Amino acid sequence: MRKLKDIIYKAGILDVLGSTDIDIDTITADSREVKEGTLFIARRGVSVDAHDFISDVVEAGAAAVICEEFPEVIRQGVTYIKVSDSSAALGYIAANYYDNPSEKFQLIGITGTNGKTTTATLLFRLFRKLGYPCGLISTVEIRINDEVIPSTHTTPDPIKLNGLMSLMEREGCQFCFMEVSSHAVVQHRITGLKFRGGVFTNITHDHLDYHKTFDEYIRAKKGFFDMLPADAFALYNTDDRNGVVMVQNTKASKRSFALKGMADFRCRIVENTFAGLLLNIDGQEVLCRLIGSFNAYNILAVYSVAVLLDEDPLETLTIISNLEPVEGRFQYVVSKNKVAGIIDYAHTPDALQNVLSTIRDIRTGTEKVYTVIGCGGDRDILKRPIMARIACELSDKVVLTSDNPRTENPEKIIDDMKKGVETHNTKKVLSITDRSEAIKAVCSMAAAGDIILIAGKGHEKYQDINGKKFPFDDMKVLQDSFKIYES
Repeated sequence: MRKLKDIIYKAGILDVLGSTDIDIDTITADSREVKEGTLFIARRGVSVDAHDFISDVVEAGAAAVICEEFPEVIRQGVTYIKVSDSSAALGYIAANYYDNPSEKFQLIGITGTNGKTTTATLLFRLFRKLGYPCGLISTVEIRINDEVIPSTHTTPDPIKLNGLMSLMEREGCQFCFMEVSSHAVVQHRITGLKFRGGVFTNITHDHLDYHKTFDEYIRAKKGFFDMLPADAFALYNTDDRNGVVMVQNTKASKRSFALKGMADFRCRIVENTFAGLLLNIDGQEVLCRLIGSFNAYNILAVYSVAVLLDEDPLETLTIISNLEPVEGRFQYVVSKNKVAGIIDYAHTPDALQNVLSTIRDIRTGTEKVYTVIGCGGDRDILKRPIMARIACELSDKVVLTSDNPRTENPEKIIDDMKKGVETHNTKKVLSITDRSEAIKAVCSMAAAGDIILIAGKGHEKYQDINGKKFPFDDMKVLQDSFKIYES
């Protein structure tokens, strides 16, 4: 239980009707969760305006309401607080309600189009092996030390986020590594949090269904670095042309990493094979189990963060050399027939190009590359033909299939992808809507030494079809399909 006056600090208050010296039992932005003693925050969404439910939540027992406009009917005994932005207010209120847990450990945010999950997860694993109690908030999972909590969003809503961080604080966590999505920035999910550091991996074509333009997408990512305090660090990839743009207005201390250009932290790829990466990082050679040049960036970012957090460079590299790949990120298996299968979350043009380029670089001879790829429904349609074009350019055979069609017709999505297939590549392409059958098909075609890439879903254990999530695991389907064709 908290006093209302204690949890509305920084909420952008414009006017108050009623007393703020009242007890609040719980806070919510979901009208269905309101009960006696609740503070309800009415936000304006894309399709729903929660101001329409203020009278309902008052009837349900709400003690106070945060809103951008006062309702026509004011109930005696209920406190109404008018603010400039309800979503921003929610961020501050959630942080205050849980006594600002992000100020009690070192919170590191990782943003970018690709590499967020791998970088955050490797940082968590590294610092656990360094002996620290840690938290992780990622697309794949949420962890509080050894406890695993299923993840539903890249970055949870402010109430859940601060609740999780409060649990981390109680469990003694000294660090928390968190993916920061562009949606989280513009929707104020991270408002009210105090970051010790921010990491920019890269930015490429994605989420234009939400942000509308690439410039808007860049501004969303940049907003994270704009909010960093002066005692934080802003670590950015100088090999990405937008790296400098990200940090140009930040108050934080700017530090850089790169494989190609000049930077504070440097890395060179010595060898890149299916056995892993041999890297030279700041003059030290280290053999890592992760594969591909894109992972060299992730590893370098992890090393850089550790050094910026005052960890010993040599001990850090020793532990990094033994870190396992993250589930669904270039996850590699081999059948009894010596066919290599790779599961990867690549669902953007740049990520797909990175994975296929890595496979091409590692190939030693005449091995064929088979790619199974789809695109998500109700998402950025502009990238669909680009994804198909890249797959065709860098593969010997491509099967276009269903990903998470959501409310769209999967065959319509495949037709959109086909528009990117150039005439000279049409013979390379098959369309098999059923994802399971698509994976079986490439397994039947592949011979010893060939490489199969199943791209787009990675760690996900479901297919999202018409509002329902059906069990589906790319790795399991691949391994089951291998067994069918093993001699």
